[in-house]
Amino acid sequence: MASDEVVLLDFWPSPFGMRVRIALAEKGVKYEYKNQDLWNKSPLLLQTNPVHKKIPVLIHNGKPVCESLIVLQYIDEVWNHKAPLLPSDPYLRSQAKFWADFVDKKIYVLGWKTWSTKGEELEAAKKEFIDCIKLLEVELGDKPFFGGETLGIVDVSLIPLYSWFSVYEKFGNLSIEPECPVFVAWAKRCLEKESVTKSLPDQDKVCDYALWRRKVLGYE
Repeated sequence: MASDEVVLLDFWPSPFGMRVRIALAEKGVKYEYKNQDLWNKSPLLLQTNPVHKKIPVLIHNGKPVCESLIVLQYIDEVWNHKAPLLPSDPYLRSQAKFWADFVDKKIYVLGWKTWSTKGEELEAAKKEFIDCIKLLEVELGDKPFFGGETLGIVDVSLIPLYSWFSVYEKFGNLSIEPECPVFVAWAKRCLEKESVTKSLPDQDKVCDYALWRRKVLGYE
């Protein structure tokens, strides 16, 4: 697929963009990276994702694919020569998609609340966040990764949020490792992968961005 033209429209602190970066790295796909200004959206972003007007957008040979979990499945199907993200067994595929969806609907949403809410809403979000991480620990079991011996779609979907954990801990007054040691051990295994480390931004940089966002949103 040497002739493929691949462009990724992204925003550097976005965990949704990070997961696409990891998947492309796992597959060994070369691409052009175009960081977007989400407060002054480019004509290219508006043209390629006119419905949601959000990143990430993967443009493959001029054709855009939107919504990060759909992008991951597209990448897995198109570049199926290595590093499969989804199992071949239909039932196992359904379970992997379920937990990837769980990451978006629960972990991401609750993580966001830990640094963007206050009072009772914050305390409720913190408790549910830890409870959901513990559910993921049960699902992981004694496997190295959610995908088994290699990274799967759940790992690729979830590990980007680890780059935000310092934000959750700082602004939400959380201490994740004592509560969820199995989860943190999994994250550290993921970080041994070059595809992960080169795709995730520095946690301090993410913290600085979150602090700026809190000020803009009036939380500081």
